[in-house]
Amino acid sequence: MTGDATALAGAIRAGRTSAEAAMTASIAAAAAQAALGAVAHLETGRGLRAARALDAERAADPARFGARPFGGVPTLAKDLGGPFAGLPVAAGSRLFGRADAQADEQADGAADSDLAARFRAAGFAPFGLTTSPEFGLSLSSEPAIGPVCRNPLDPARTAGGSSGGAAAAVAAGIVAIAHATDAGGSIRVPAACCGLVGLKPTRGAIPAGPGFGNHLGGIASELVVSRSLRDTAAAFAALSGQARGPFADPSPVAPPAGPVRVGLVTDTGTLTPTAPERLAAVEDAARALEAAGHRIVPVAWQALADAVAAAGRAFGGIVAVNLAALAAAAGLDLDRAEPMTRAFARRGALTPAPALWETLNGAVHASRALWDLFGQVEALLLPMLATAPPPLGAFPTDHDDTDLHLARMAAFAPTAALANVAGFPAMTLPFGADADGLPLPVQIMAPMAQERLLFALGGVLEREGRWTLRHAVAGLEP
Repeated sequence: MTGDATALAGAIRAGRTSAEAAMTASIAAAAAQAALGAVAHLETGRGLRAARALDAERAADPARFGARPFGGVPTLAKDLGGPFAGLPVAAGSRLFGRADAQADEQADGAADSDLAARFRAAGFAPFGLTTSPEFGLSLSSEPAIGPVCRNPLDPARTAGGSSGGAAAAVAAGIVAIAHATDAGGSIRVPAACCGLVGLKPTRGAIPAGPGFGNHLGGIASELVVSRSLRDTAAAFAALSGQARGPFADPSPVAPPAGPVRVGLVTDTGTLTPTAPERLAAVEDAARALEAAGHRIVPVAWQALADAVAAAGRAFGGIVAVNLAALAAAAGLDLDRAEPMTRAFARRGALTPAPALWETLNGAVHASRALWDLFGQVEALLLPMLATAPPPLGAFPTDHDDTDLHLARMAAFAPTAALANVAGFPAMTLPFGADADGLPLPVQIMAPMAQERLLFALGGVLEREGRWTLRHAVAGLEP
């Protein structure tokens, strides 16, 4: 371990460093690693003011400061999702100029989203935005407006998407933890590419209001990418609950006291096969869980295949219709958008209501199929990525073939959209390295509201010490 957000918060709380010193180090790291393309926009003045205010609170009211789990920790928001006041989100698109966004904020007093307010209440000090593909429509973060985000473990490869900038910034140590969103794997895929922990929470666990609509019909959620399981667990505890709709607020469920049955999936079908070394990592993880006393139950791909296919159709349909509706409501000039964005919006606009209804009904059946499977096992262990992170340019958005684009993403992360569409929590973490030194990620999925079970099982794997982060956190002594 080369440090995490919990360690940095502890150092600030103990007075070994300060929030301002940590912020200064993160700002310097962002500048020094600008070529990585992880950071799309900086607001250094805001970041320093926030850090100084937290230092002042620590001096004047140490009890209040000490109650913040991440007091003084610098962070970055994603350039997509619920807004953070003062950070002009552009969704990776030239359709939203950052100068215009700043002017709008000053004019209408734009405020934090509910989630952003919770980030600040937890003690985070945001100071910029991380790179996202245009409207989050890719599993690589290479928006035409730039910057192109590179993987800090191999700059010729993708850091994933759509929270690629967040993952790259955390893996490179620019920040210890960063805001991220996930509608079809967009937290978990970048975390897996960069050797991090990424959790897609249960539907309804994280606030989405007041202005982020219905979070793509429920398939999208927000949280963080982090360097450790304890960081993700602490962030989830601080940011979740009492989300005020539009979905029911799930009550956290305690994990079983004894061993659990873990369904083991070591096949992703002939259409989207997973490389042998990545399947081997999943099998290694199963052996580690079995050694810890859990029972491993083989699960055939056919038990998931129909649900995975339905989830893929639902993801494509929901994203397309949502984009078409957004473009119409906001009066966006799509002629200025990337070809893939235009194609998805056109696809959505041309989708008949009965076809959309059929797609959404398929999503319901996919969720039911998972519930049936969770009647036989308490958790699923399965691959996260089918291959190593591919070279930059593997998911081009300069064409209009949406089916090809969706197929390419499904081939890279075959089961990623399943948790989103079904509403279940799913988490990825690294469990070893391949011959090129790149992470071998695994994914664990559990029934709704069972994040604690994911943390318990993930803890078994993390304690194995199969993966070591390469880059230290800016501002944290090794």
